[in-house]
Amino acid sequence: MKNKENILIIGAGLCGSLLALRMAQRGYQVQLIEKRPDLRKTDISAGRSINLAFSNRGIKAMKLVGLEQKALEICIPMNGRMIHDQEENTFLSPYSGLDHEYINSISRTDLNALLLDEAEKMENVSIQFNQECLEVNSEKATATFKDYHSGEETTFVADLIFGTDGAGSALRKSMMNDRSFLFSFSQDYLQHGYKELTIEPSKKGDFQLYKNALHIWPRGENMLIALPNLDGSFTVTLFMSYAEGDYNFNNITSAAKAEEYFEKYYPDALKLMPNLGEEFFENPTGALGTVKCSPWYSHGKSLLMGDAAHAIVPFYGQGMNASFEDVVVFDEALENHTGDWEATFKAYQKARKKDTDAIADLAIDNFYEMKEHTAAPIFQQKRKLETALEQEFPAEYASKYRLVTFQEQIGYAEAMQRGRAQDKAMLRLISKEKINDRMTLEEKLKLVKEETKTILEEDSVAY
Repeated sequence: MKNKENILIIGAGLCGSLLALRMAQRGYQVQLIEKRPDLRKTDISAGRSINLAFSNRGIKAMKLVGLEQKALEICIPMNGRMIHDQEENTFLSPYSGLDHEYINSISRTDLNALLLDEAEKMENVSIQFNQECLEVNSEKATATFKDYHSGEETTFVADLIFGTDGAGSALRKSMMNDRSFLFSFSQDYLQHGYKELTIEPSKKGDFQLYKNALHIWPRGENMLIALPNLDGSFTVTLFMSYAEGDYNFNNITSAAKAEEYFEKYYPDALKLMPNLGEEFFENPTGALGTVKCSPWYSHGKSLLMGDAAHAIVPFYGQGMNASFEDVVVFDEALENHTGDWEATFKAYQKARKKDTDAIADLAIDNFYEMKEHTAAPIFQQKRKLETALEQEFPAEYASKYRLVTFQEQIGYAEAMQRGRAQDKAMLRLISKEKINDRMTLEEKLKLVKEETKTILEEDSVAY
């Protein structure tokens, strides 16, 4: 192992822990510093995003560091969306027409702990917790931290600084304040927030809903989702407007009103949530925002990655997968430009930015699709046709969801362009009744492909 540059990574969440492990595997000296306590010793979830949808792009990253199997051992496969209507009926909408293509529910804490444990085993990795980053000087590659317990301030000097410190990134703030270059930044919030709740296991310790699905209760303006956990519980997330509608986060001010709301819109879920009234007010309401910025690097000495560079809303289940894929793409850039950090950072951003912008936009699209369209007859008809085409012609047809989630060799930007055109083509053909039950699947596929091609050509002319 060659002794290479000293690297400081700010933020030991999922992206930072993975990056620390990969850079250590490449022989760099790594200092990983986190403002929160060690999640392996303290429960720091506090009602916020405790499980995640883990899919092919994330799995590819775990394979890169040799942890694919260990990660999959702590997963629960989810084969599709289990849609719950207001009359308590359910139906399963598969994520793909192919049985081997599914997403996984995984505990954020368990996955982060796995990465920290593996990074800690490396001799060239040092990890510190409870250290808040106060300021970063990218030009000098220094960062000052304050210890939460002692109040002591320490300045670290490194050769390179990576900011994997989330949507409120200290490194990004320092780049915004650096007048030596032009920095663009946008932060957009949905007018909806989220609150995490729980469906506990049965008294026997069993799952009280179908285990292998992401459950969704689409209700137009608002929606509820639930993901399974290894202990038999489900993490339930309510996505709701802050101020709009008869029921919203601002006007649900009592346990009785929370239960009244659930009784009206999610009666089957309420039956499994005896502690709803307490939990609703114990757990915080989180905001849902999108961060875009550019450039991601400065002075050839610092780089933003993960949510620090491109935070997205959670509706495509790709936030963590996108951050993990960052590490894979960065690793490729580093392989091609080792020794020239400016060139490495530039090549990385050029390869990655268009894709992270695309998944941010797709996640917003999917917010509206999940809360409004999943229960609509035309959407269900489209999904039924997509699933049939994927089953019969997997090499010739892939839905937008399949392109994004299961075809990791395709970038998000390409998946978005192709997927949106296909969606438009299918909905157009179905609504005009150009597709009917008398046609063979092959004839339907031919029509969809022709219409998609026309739309892609129209889009290219428009741009």
